[in-house]
Amino acid sequence: MRSIIIASTSTVFGGQPLDYLLEVLKIHFKDTNDILFIPYARPSGISHDEYTDKIRKPFQKIGKTVKGIHEFKNPDEAIKQAKAIYVGGGNTFVLVNMLYKRNCINAIKKAINSGIPYLGTSAGSNICGLTMNTTNDMPIVYPPSFKTLGFVPFNINPHYLDPISGSKHMGETRETRIKEFHKFNTQPVIGLREGSYIEVKGNNIVLKGNLKARVFEYEKEAYEVNTKTTLNELK
Repeated sequence: MRSIIIASTSTVFGGQPLDYLLEVLKIHFKDTNDILFIPYARPSGISHDEYTDKIRKPFQKIGKTVKGIHEFKNPDEAIKQAKAIYVGGGNTFVLVNMLYKRNCINAIKKAINSGIPYLGTSAGSNICGLTMNTTNDMPIVYPPSFKTLGFVPFNINPHYLDPISGSKHMGETRETRIKEFHKFNTQPVIGLREGSYIEVKGNNIVLKGNLKARVFEYEKEAYEVNTKTTLNELK
């Protein structure tokens, strides 16, 4: 049975990495103490070693050991042997480019669809959708494809921000960007606010966390859904 957590962020404002999710992760990763971490997104351009070292600390709090995929000679084999997988945040273009370059996309799909538990945060959650086209990141590299893992039948916009009343910011809001996306694409988009996550158990897809999510459907008005809402019907 598929077991997936798709989280908007690793760190809620004012907290430490993964702190808000640790109790959930104890259950999510209960059957293994070993996590394969994929650091390819490289937030702020840090190295794979630096990123992996940073991620080890929160997992130590719940008795888990983390090893980076870059520490293996064969990434495909590392995924095949993994007992659990975590893909961290950073730049989604960099992440997807590396996943294709290392031939990891199909291996991850096969592992997770066979029941290996998966955690994605930020860019690692973005790639759980049908495509990465609703990322917030700059296109600093050009991946072979924008098609991603497709664990859910919609796209995800992590770190979703609501328009701020009275703001003098002249750039586009997240909602405007997603409306632009729907001029060329028809799949739904979930705006995941910080601290929210989507839990997938088998074929059941449920919004979790304390906040509502914003749903954008093609040629419809955007609307809010409450936590614990089932999202299976979004297609």
